[in-house]
Amino acid sequence: MTGNENFESDRQEGGRERGSGSGDTPSADAESTANKKKHRSFLRELPILVVVALALSFLLQTFLARVYLIPSESMEPTLHGCVGCTGDRIVVDKVTYRFGDPEPGDVVVFKGPPSWSTEYQSTQSDNVVVRGVETVASWVGLVPPDENDLVKRVIAIEGQTVQCLPEDPTVLVDGEPLDEPYIDRTLRGNDSACQGIFFGPVTVPQGHVWVMGDNRTNSKDSRFHLGDELQGTIPVSEIIGKVRLIILPPSRWGVVHAVNPQ
Repeated sequence: MTGNENFESDRQEGGRERGSGSGDTPSADAESTANKKKHRSFLRELPILVVVALALSFLLQTFLARVYLIPSESMEPTLHGCVGCTGDRIVVDKVTYRFGDPEPGDVVVFKGPPSWSTEYQSTQSDNVVVRGVETVASWVGLVPPDENDLVKRVIAIEGQTVQCLPEDPTVLVDGEPLDEPYIDRTLRGNDSACQGIFFGPVTVPQGHVWVMGDNRTNSKDSRFHLGDELQGTIPVSEIIGKVRLIILPPSRWGVVHAVNPQ
């Protein structure tokens, strides 16, 4: 009788031991604790992820490419931009000119020299703290940089002579007329021979380019700065990069082609 009782007791204990060692799923408390640990871990990692993302954005936009908004009509119809409408957002390649110089027909973004920036007004806040935040944000591309960045097309490069006088059939470079299919000659009088004011002849100095907007009658380009020390030309060192793509709005997606007018 005693032996049977001991056997029965051993069997029950063995069953309990086997049950405790089985592959049962964690309890609700264990799952809750694990989820809390994961949540805390994510919160600790989030600032690191944000810093890494901002650092990558800074590196990409400083050395590789940057997005700009077209604010005016000066490059119509190639690039759209006007007051009250959705301007094109373009991708500017900042690598190409590290290995070569701009060529005729390239559409470029450049920092306006002093004589081009007399009417420029800062878009940043007068509040010192807010302005500091905006400056930092501009480094990673969250807001535009506080500088007079312009977009035009390269028409002539160093050593070339450019002009358009009353007797000329169109803009001439080294005495040869340009072929400019990117100009819409129906825009505000663009059907005239020079598509705007007469100028020249100007010989482009070394390390500079002569730039003009595709919308010739609505573009304050090199022609309007003949009286400055550079005769309206732009130092290649001030060119930020070459316009490659239109990425917004979606209806305007596409490549911005460099068409050599010479």
